[in-house]
Amino acid sequence: MSLDHAILGFLNYGPLSGYDLKKVFDISVQHFWPADQSQIYRTLTRLMKEGWVEMALIEQTDRPSRKVYHITEAGRTELLRWLAEPTPERALRSAALIQVFFFGQLQDDAILRKFEAYVQSMWKKLTAYEQLSQELTSKLPETCTPREHFFWMSTLDLGIRTTRTNIDWAENIIRQLKSGNVPQK
Repeated sequence: MSLDHAILGFLNYGPLSGYDLKKVFDISVQHFWPADQSQIYRTLTRLMKEGWVEMALIEQTDRPSRKVYHITEAGRTELLRWLAEPTPERALRSAALIQVFFFGQLQDDAILRKFEAYVQSMWKKLTAYEQLSQELTSKLPETCTPREHFFWMSTLDLGIRTTRTNIDWAENIIRQLKSGNVPQK
């Protein structure tokens, strides 16, 4: 499972609490692999059962005790095994494209509104990705090497490129609808 391995990858940089893991997800991979707090804690429990992660309870005088997780040698071995596997193909499954596939049953004005809303949402996403690019550069963990940063940024670059392509695709359909180039029933 990729969430398991993402957590192992982050713990390979150093020990983190579940809360810290959520923060790291949010500033690094959330643009393509979001994870909520409950998923992270469930996965940490599973990783401990596998023997890939261990937890240490850190006593604090001014706050409740913190559970800090660290990767074990078995977890590091599993992470490296997974990284050496062939890269999984991206599964293309899109509810939005299923809708588009059947848009021929709608009137042009309804389709136009849907695509215009889609373009707006893609522009917002692109803006968020560009802001994330700045954050990834300014909030790097101390353990992140320039090599690791390069690969982090390459995932964001794909998100930016894909979003721009989606905007171009949708704007092309909008132009065709407005110019009357879409066949009618």
